[in-house]
Amino acid sequence: MTDRDHALSLSCQADLLGISRGSLYYEPRPTSEDDLKLMRRIDELHMEYPFAGSRMMKGLLRQEGFTIGRLHVATCMKRTGIQALSPSWRSGCAPDRACTCQVRSCSAVEGSRIGLAFLSGFASSF
Repeated sequence: MTDRDHALSLSCQADLLGISRGSLYYEPRPTSEDDLKLMRRIDELHMEYPFAGSRMMKGLLRQEGFTIGRLHVATCMKRTGIQALSPSWRSGCAPDRACTCQVRSCSAVEGSRIGLAFLSGFASSF
């Protein structure tokens, strides 16, 4: 991408590429052995609990003796490409009949962003 031996200076090369000059000197640190072990265990737990997000994964790891925070778990999950499985936005709606969603909005609720079940419960509380 850049050439240190080129006649054009590094700052001009960075300007032409549209990147900052400081990023030319950045060298990422290698991942530590502890993080590799942690990511390996997160991957194994994800196979057992595919619905576990960073909060639940943190609890599972703490039960096993890891001292780790939720944000570090989330970072490790992002690095390995792991995401918690969750229901899709319209999982309660069948295409051939009316919506059975409780709270989430869907196309069956015309002109509204809030489900009818939520509105009926909200109105009866007053």
